[in-house]
Amino acid sequence: DEIPDVYIVERLFSSSLVVVVSHAKPQQMNVYHFKKGTEICNYSYSSNILSIRLNRQRLVVCLEESIYIHNIKDMKLLKTILDTPPNATGLCALSINHANSYLAYPGSSSSGEIALYDGNTLKTACTIPAHDGPLAALTFNSTGSKLASASEKGTVIRVFSIPGGQKLYEFRRGMKRYVNISSLVFSMDSQFLCASSNTETVHIFKLEHLTDSRPEEPPTWSGYMGKMFQAATNYLPAQVSGMMSQDRAFATVRLNISGQRNICALSTIQKLPRLLVTTSDGHLYIYNLDPQDGGECVLIKNHSLLGSGKMEENKENDLQPPVPQSYAATVARQSTVPSASTMPGYSEDGGALRGEVIPEHEFATGPVCLDDENEFPPVSI
Repeated sequence: DEIPDVYIVERLFSSSLVVVVSHAKPQQMNVYHFKKGTEICNYSYSSNILSIRLNRQRLVVCLEESIYIHNIKDMKLLKTILDTPPNATGLCALSINHANSYLAYPGSSSSGEIALYDGNTLKTACTIPAHDGPLAALTFNSTGSKLASASEKGTVIRVFSIPGGQKLYEFRRGMKRYVNISSLVFSMDSQFLCASSNTETVHIFKLEHLTDSRPEEPPTWSGYMGKMFQAATNYLPAQVSGMMSQDRAFATVRLNISGQRNICALSTIQKLPRLLVTTSDGHLYIYNLDPQDGGECVLIKNHSLLGSGKMEENKENDLQPPVPQSYAATVARQSTVPSASTMPGYSEDGGALRGEVIPEHEFATGPVCLDDENEFPPVSI
């Protein structure tokens, strides 16, 4: 409450480390111990800080033409990447999996080239020619094994393997109009990818490869035409055949607003997959996501973050009992986490005793879930 005009706040998940940049001092980064309310350290840079990314291993500070990489357990500067292409929006992505601390940022200001950097070894991993036009969005999945990207046109979204950079998936968001992608995020199990923009439509894509191992269907006119259509793509120009082979959205959401910036998240609430959309006018929308059939997502909750705090509920489409062996049951499984002794990072000592490992209780063993089965975020106190 004592920090005015804050425009960048990043917190290390399930830890007390908070990084703050204010409008009053846009070239200075302050690192705080949230629980103790004390400052751990501060750093000043040569120009305004545009974005900050952090995981258990690294803290990345992005300026317009340079990137600084710090060791998060003692805040020492490890590497400065100078003379990066002009990056006015501070676009960059850091894997939240600190074992794979890959950093992605624009490798060109005129094309959609992605520079991939290994934050652990402090070496360049590869360069990915992702799009023809400049980049607008980058995001890693939870394990740091996949990277999704979108260009300023916003019509095509591509997913690449990490660290090799091979293209795995290609999705078409739309064809008629260019949009500004404001949010690009994977689900925790990497089965879904969500993209939102300044339009009223949110797209959810399913990361799966269709195979030809299905049983042979009886010959029909539509089936015959489908095979003819598929065969014809082999004789069309690469640009046209590529457009025809791009996957469309698995599920969609129609917002009642357009032209506003919004942020999305794919989460598990009450053991079922949900889509959360937060808009710049201060609203949180929660939608059902059908993991089997997709289609139009159903709005079930609407919470005003700036108003009275009352939550509106769509009772007609309220929660249904979880289905056995569902997508939610899969992502809710606890993942295997290495012991704390093998996971160096920031310590709860607030920086007084530097170099210690993160206490084991700070690590989450799976996706974030609510303890109260009848509650939806945010919780008013």
